[in-house]
Amino acid sequence: MTVSSAAPVMEEGRFDVVSSHPIDQPKTTYTGAAIKPVPKGLPKHTQSICPECLKVIDAKIVADNGHVFMDKTCPEHGEFRDRLSSDIDLYLKMDKWTFGDGQGLTNPAIPNAKVCPDQCGLCNMHSSHTGLANVDVTNRCNLNCPVCFANANHSGYLYEPDLEKIRKMLKALRDEKPVAGRVVQFSGGEPTIHPNFMEILSMAREMGFSHIQAATNGLMFCDPEFALKAKQAGLHTLYLQLDGVTDDVYRKTRGEDLAEKKLEAIRSCRKADLKIVFVPTIVKGLNDHQVGDIVRLAIANIDVVSGISFQPVAFTGRIAKHERDAKRYTLSDLAYSVESQTGLINALEDWFPLACTVPFSKLISALRGDPTIHFTCHPQCAMGTYFFVNPTTGEAVPASRFINIGGMLTEIDRLAKKTSAARIKLFTKVQVWNTLRKHFHEDKAPSGLTFNRFLQTLQGMTDKNYGRGAMDGQYTYKTLMVAGMHFMDGYNFDVERVKRCLVHYAAPNGLLYPFCTYNAGPTFRERIEKHYSVPFEKHSGCQMDFAGCGQSS
Repeated sequence: MTVSSAAPVMEEGRFDVVSSHPIDQPKTTYTGAAIKPVPKGLPKHTQSICPECLKVIDAKIVADNGHVFMDKTCPEHGEFRDRLSSDIDLYLKMDKWTFGDGQGLTNPAIPNAKVCPDQCGLCNMHSSHTGLANVDVTNRCNLNCPVCFANANHSGYLYEPDLEKIRKMLKALRDEKPVAGRVVQFSGGEPTIHPNFMEILSMAREMGFSHIQAATNGLMFCDPEFALKAKQAGLHTLYLQLDGVTDDVYRKTRGEDLAEKKLEAIRSCRKADLKIVFVPTIVKGLNDHQVGDIVRLAIANIDVVSGISFQPVAFTGRIAKHERDAKRYTLSDLAYSVESQTGLINALEDWFPLACTVPFSKLISALRGDPTIHFTCHPQCAMGTYFFVNPTTGEAVPASRFINIGGMLTEIDRLAKKTSAARIKLFTKVQVWNTLRKHFHEDKAPSGLTFNRFLQTLQGMTDKNYGRGAMDGQYTYKTLMVAGMHFMDGYNFDVERVKRCLVHYAAPNGLLYPFCTYNAGPTFRERIEKHYSVPFEKHSGCQMDFAGCGQSS
């Protein structure tokens, strides 16, 4: 078994993570619920659920032959084992680069919850606020995808909230305290076929959302006029379903040839000045061989593509163990796929957890004098890297090649603590940013990226006046986020991850649900949609004729 320097063997079978930076770990949420810190190293204990009966049961996360597994036993349904990571070193590195939990909301909708994950809303035990909000606006779709976790088109009922219900959902997000929801993603089904899609975008803009996205298959955006109307209504970014670069992949994942239509959507978004994040669902043995091709496609379209959010498939229904083992694709598999198929990264050196960005967001909050979103998710929820890309040459260099990431994060965390109590003047802000200069190595950076432009790029990530429109790529340098987020299912469900989830669904009842309780575990999606739905035969609108739906928008 290979052991990295971050994971010294303390005793047989025991791997402890030695953190090189101080961690501010709150003891309670804002409303007084105890926060149990995420245990580091292996083995570790947590709570999970039985994938058969969904009861909460104890689980143990262990190392075995260089891999990481979750083991659990249900008294009624027996033993279950699922692979969490195919590389122990990368798993332990993610544990290392975290900076403590958040404290949730000061106004949770469920103030006295005692049991996770069955009392969502968000509750007093939840330690993260909303980083990205999903608002499902329909369960209709103009595709029939075999891998759809939303079960669009096959539920037998129509879930399609009207504008007032959607306003209620958006208001629940904007009313979050101390950090109001600012980033919203309209999803489904296929959100663009909602008859009021453009009005929904405008509503979100008028309600103060700073970033508005649509999780879409892109078919409607093949029409340049539709793309432009969406941009004018307030849309900023497409979360574009993109599982590969050839039709044989799409026939398996989406049921039809779509490769050229994805390129058409990219061209339309370029004309409309919309941004795109590729969202590939990856199944081992089906399309994982095209991970590198997807990265190269993003780099080739860096003028319009700002990121890739890989999503390893989640098994939301029952599946035989041998089939699950064959198709399970973990975030470590993703990291090493990017490494082997592109040659652009070293997975262990260049991959970091999303949670490592917390010092940066804390510093931004201190400099602004206003609370902002902190990505205090579980370290094993999401991980990836940032490429800085020269749009002329296509040169793509991971940030970790020319920045001492560990040193910079530790320095930023120290600066955030130092400045948080005072109002920072402009000259002080400049001094703060310049403190980071020693961590930047210009000789290793891509051509044209000076330290000043690097700082301007950081500003562009937080100030959309510089990060969007005509200033994008001029004041700033082009960046490409390449990351993965592995949403949970009944086999790898971890209650500690749920408590820290920052991707939330807003529902018509005014409550907010973590992604992995909405679509797995308690699966609140089914309850919510059935309660706020009508049978298809009672719907007087488009019913099942999806081809023309939404065109009037």
